[in-house]
Amino acid sequence: MGKSRIFIHFFIEQIEILIGFFEKNIVKLIKLVHNYTNVGIHNVIIVPKEGRMEDIMKKLNRLIALALTVCMMAALTACGSVPENTVFSVDDLCGKKIGVQLGTTGDIYASDYEDLESGVFPEGYAGEASVIERFNKGNDAVQALKQGKVDCVIIDSQPAQAFVEKNDDLMILEEEFALEEYAIAVSKEKPELTAAINEALTQLEADGTLTSIIANYIGDETKGQFPYVSPEGVDRSNGTLVMATNAAFEPYEYYEGNEIVGIDADMAQAICDVLGYELRIEDMEFDAIINAVQSGKADIGVAGMTVTEDRLQNIDFTDPYTTATQVIIVRKK
Repeated sequence: MGKSRIFIHFFIEQIEILIGFFEKNIVKLIKLVHNYTNVGIHNVIIVPKEGRMEDIMKKLNRLIALALTVCMMAALTACGSVPENTVFSVDDLCGKKIGVQLGTTGDIYASDYEDLESGVFPEGYAGEASVIERFNKGNDAVQALKQGKVDCVIIDSQPAQAFVEKNDDLMILEEEFALEEYAIAVSKEKPELTAAINEALTQLEADGTLTSIIANYIGDETKGQFPYVSPEGVDRSNGTLVMATNAAFEPYEYYEGNEIVGIDADMAQAICDVLGYELRIEDMEFDAIINAVQSGKADIGVAGMTVTEDRLQNIDFTDPYTTATQVIIVRKK
């Protein structure tokens, strides 16, 4: 049953209850008005003579039925206010409202569509530039798509799959938007840490740990089958490594209860196990992560971050630890 039908069915039930209440309590209600307002009962309504009460109830029922009709029309109008999908390929992004998470790779790539001179528009295009709507969280962008406030959302493929699984009115276009590699952000002032993490990543990839961590979160047949567990007796004498992230990017980082879990969280823990650190994860807005690493509030930034020329001006990156794809989410209808 559609949402509009459920709403109308519920509304009719409530109106029927209301009508029954009036039918049983009309005289009591009139007397109640009289008692609290000192208005004579004859000024409230003409006291019905024999046979008149039925006429009054018919008029009351017609009035309530009219109100019900108006509310039903309003409900149907509201339910039909979301426009039909008009994005079926990357070529359809021109002139559209595109939702992205602020500061992400999707934001960076989509920003080209704000400039008619960027080269992404086809030759001879005479329309307007696209409008990029930026949201602090990916879920906020998805909700805007469902409400018809944007025409599509550009986001990483794995979070996109998680969103679509929870929203059966959305789908992912088969055509990929962009291919990217994720790496760990480290301050330019800490080249030794960058080198050490690269060595740890090489070891974790060689012994299959990194592959198992990713498989534990991605893949119908492997999901949940390879939870990462720190080995016993790890020497953590090197202190605490603070990881800055944005825990709204499933399956890379997200909350289970009060705990931040995901591919990036497990990978960072595995790196700390190799290098002898305690791990502490700090959740923050995505566009605050690089500043946190630059200022020393965090040692590393791990949040499905793509290496870009703009980011390299302010921060260093480790070797990539996984490859990801930017995709386009649209409404099914």
